[in-house]
Amino acid sequence: MDFNLWVFVTIFMLTFALFLVLVGIFTTYFGSGKSRKIGAGLMIGGLVLGILWVLMTSTLYFDETMIDMGTNVYLEQVILDAIVTIIAAGIGAGAALGIFLLSIMKS
Repeated sequence: MDFNLWVFVTIFMLTFALFLVLVGIFTTYFGSGKSRKIGAGLMIGGLVLGILWVLMTSTLYFDETMIDMGTNVYLEQVILDAIVTIIAAGIGAGAALGIFLLSIMKS
């Protein structure tokens, strides 16, 4: 089993940042008063997190092996990678949605 932690973390962080931006835009557009400020904070937080992740990954070098198109692909590995990707995206989206709902409920 070739589980790559950096792939999981990347998908989690970028999904988390994207959903923070999306719920921030939604809250800023449809909210009023304090909710608009919270929405702007969520949106800015998501943008900052996304930019920091891009800067971190561009300055750090991860020794990843290149995929050779001539190698054998095992179906089990493809299925496992797909499941891990879906779980990482779901956790990232759920965490961002949880922060969104928590911040809206507290306002």
